Amino acid sequence: MKHPRTVDDVMTHAVVSARLDAPVKEIVQSMRRWGVSAVPVLSADGRVVGVVSEADVLGKVPGEDRDSVGSVTAGSLMSAPAVTVPRGATIAGAARLMGRGRLKRLPVVDDDGRPVGVVSRGDLLKVYLRSDAELAEEVRHELLTHLIAEGDAALTVRVADGVVTLGGRLPSSVSPDLALRLTRAVPGVVDAAAEFTTT
Repeated sequence: MKHPRTVDDVMTHAVVSARLDAPVKEIVQSMRRWGVSAVPVLSADGRVVGVVSEADVLGKVPGEDRDSVGSVTAGSLMSAPAVTVPRGATIAGAARLMGRGRLKRLPVVDDDGRPVGVVSRGDLLKVYLRSDAELAEEVRHELLTHLIAEGDAALTVRVADGVVTLGGRLPSSVSPDLALRLTRAVPGVVDAAAEFTTT
């Protein structure tokens, strides 16, 4: 089973988008039809150049002048430049980007800036639904693959509600702090502590 590590592992692959010249009514209809709160705006060559959110529509569309509403397009409404993430971005990195920008969704783009998916807060939260047994297995795998030769440690990994406790014996060449950093980088780990003895 593949454990989620990047936004590519958890994103929605279907992308609801708008052309630069799309009228506001069409944008709102798309949002309602697909149940999304924002849509990426694409240039003529298919690159993400901005995002129109519900807040953009409500904040910028004139309420009184119906004639002017018809001339409002995605290009005039959008927030730009668009905040996007590459498909290889880590889940933690995408979460930090969303938190800083107070964003609910991020377009996921390929190397050319073209959309390949959308990642939402809910998508990122899925990693916290992994079982403690799954987390223990991956933490052990990560430590023994990247940090500790398997014969050089008597490693114990206990997990309770996403909190990992590392124990056993570490070789003197391995820093407990490094082991903890690697453990905390595993998607779904809430926190980690160490109770190592060194050799």
